[in-house]
Amino acid sequence: MSAVCEENAVSTLIIGVSDIESVKARMKAAFRGEPQGCRYSFRSEERLLATLNPNRWAILCALTGAGPLGVREVARRVERDIKGVHSDVQVLLTCGLLDKTPEGKLSFPYEAVQVELSYSAAA
Repeated sequence: MSAVCEENAVSTLIIGVSDIESVKARMKAAFRGEPQGCRYSFRSEERLLATLNPNRWAILCALTGAGPLGVREVARRVERDIKGVHSDVQVLLTCGLLDKTPEGKLSFPYEAVQVELSYSAAA
């Protein structure tokens, strides 16, 4: 899993699946000054879907555009118990999709989030 985002980019996070070579190519392009947008990449569709289960997706949606929020407020917004939300938040913090502010609030600094998945039949 990896995240690439340059300063002053449009505040949409694109979550998708990329191999390491694609991530390296985007990073090199960013270093050359070519805009890449904000991206978060998983190594496989299975990891993406396991990490972004419906409960965790709801947490990201609740935080999108909301500014920093405490776990209690997130739990209220997603209509779940605090313990369950806390467990899911820990997964999202560990993989780097969420951050914590110095005050301990959850931060997801994007105004929009998009997931890219595709599948093509073998030729």
